[in-house]
Amino acid sequence: MTAKQKTPTIIQHKSFPRFDLGQRWEHLLLILSGLVLLLTGLPQKYPSLAISQDILSTPEQVNLIRQVHHIAALVLTLELLYHLGRAIVLLVRRKLPGDMLPTWQDVLDAWQMLQYLLFLRKDKPRFGKYNFEQKVTYWFLFFGFGIMTFTGFIIWFPVQVTQVLPGGVVPAAKLAHSTESIVAAIFILVWHIYHVHFERLNLSMFTGRLSEEEMQAYHAKEYERLTGKKNQPGEKS
Repeated sequence: MTAKQKTPTIIQHKSFPRFDLGQRWEHLLLILSGLVLLLTGLPQKYPSLAISQDILSTPEQVNLIRQVHHIAALVLTLELLYHLGRAIVLLVRRKLPGDMLPTWQDVLDAWQMLQYLLFLRKDKPRFGKYNFEQKVTYWFLFFGFGIMTFTGFIIWFPVQVTQVLPGGVVPAAKLAHSTESIVAAIFILVWHIYHVHFERLNLSMFTGRLSEEEMQAYHAKEYERLTGKKNQPGEKS
């Protein structure tokens, strides 16, 4: 190498951990089991549709769809139990982070965001590790999947359930189960998919990390907490 030659500069882009491997596997199982449940549940909810009649054309097909639905339900149930169990263990060990718990600041952030969208103020709220939209998504789906799991097992084992509960609980469970599934599907497609993949292409649930630019733009408070740096004027927050 001559004196005039220079070693090329390697620019390393800094990134920040967002989700660990276990959380990413949970998310993947949630996507797959939820999708299978939706695709096998809709024909049973709307049997009069032409496509549903094709899918449920024979008793064997009906049994197959129900079996697949039940298997996916078991996968989702195990995932929820693991999620709860892990949270309880961390809570007992006093290692459970409170980042996802709703706070009064989330209410203030939502109000500030509404003002921003209505052009009543120029600046967006500055968020920590999780913003109010992500907390709404988490808790809505947490309770929604809980309702669907509970009512699903009532529908699956009506004889055993009605031995201890009134018979009217079964049709009530069917209504709650199917309605909640439609609401959850619409919520995911309209709210979650938009905010995660259309508003910006956020792949952190698959990669486990966020870039420094994303942290500065969407989680400014968390970025400042981790680095001790302040966002410069003009940077997104």
